[in-house]
Amino acid sequence: MSKPLKATVNCDMGEGFSLYTIGDDEGLMKTIHLANIACGFHASDFSVMNKTVALAKSNNVLAGAHPSLPDLQGFGRREMAIEPDELESCFIYQVGALDGFLKRYGLPMNHIKPHGSVYGQTARSIDLARAVVGVTKIFKSSAASPQGVAFMGLAGTAHQQAAEELGVPFIAEWFADLDYSNEGKLLITKKHDPVPIEVVRQRVTNLLKFHKVSTVGGKLLDIGANIAEVSICCHSDTPGAVEIARAVKALVDESNKEAGYV
Repeated sequence: MSKPLKATVNCDMGEGFSLYTIGDDEGLMKTIHLANIACGFHASDFSVMNKTVALAKSNNVLAGAHPSLPDLQGFGRREMAIEPDELESCFIYQVGALDGFLKRYGLPMNHIKPHGSVYGQTARSIDLARAVVGVTKIFKSSAASPQGVAFMGLAGTAHQQAAEELGVPFIAEWFADLDYSNEGKLLITKKHDPVPIEVVRQRVTNLLKFHKVSTVGGKLLDIGANIAEVSICCHSDTPGAVEIARAVKALVDESNKEAGYV
């Protein structure tokens, strides 16, 4: 039997705008290891970004950038025709904004994770993936690790391929509150439906203990080759997000301890 996967919990944070709030960032920040902070194109603004970075620092959470397609109205969950060089500039613009706030609070940049539809587009297209993965190198001086800023994405897709080609640290991600097709494709939705806690617990157990991804049809698929560590995402806009994140973190902490990772 394979050794359990080493794991962390991550969450997309700072997705409010002006006086509007999405998700319980303060509650969630206490239950995660990594924060993917919105950079202004699907959500957030300068005040929200500042507050979110300060919140990450006060909770000792590693901070990463969560850039998107320029689509505030659609929350970044609508695909867009875009060339690799355009997308690269789009990401540099957003990550650069977050980098300024991280420097203000004396925090390094841990990773970059695309948001919403562009996450799926870059997972499918190696040209788009190379464009966004390459952005990590521009911010190497801000990195938390000597190896540079990591890229968080889907294992076994163009995300992992581009990271390996470019020598960028890769964080394999899996989603506790989203569904996967029977072919293993992540089903990205504009609005997230509630997920029963017991369903989440079973999914996480299948992943950590057996390295298996649960699908909508009841299949269990291998997570992919060369994966020994995974970060589990809990979205802040999923109903019951804090409860889900707490349940996932409890399972992750227990598994990491039993496997001798901590």
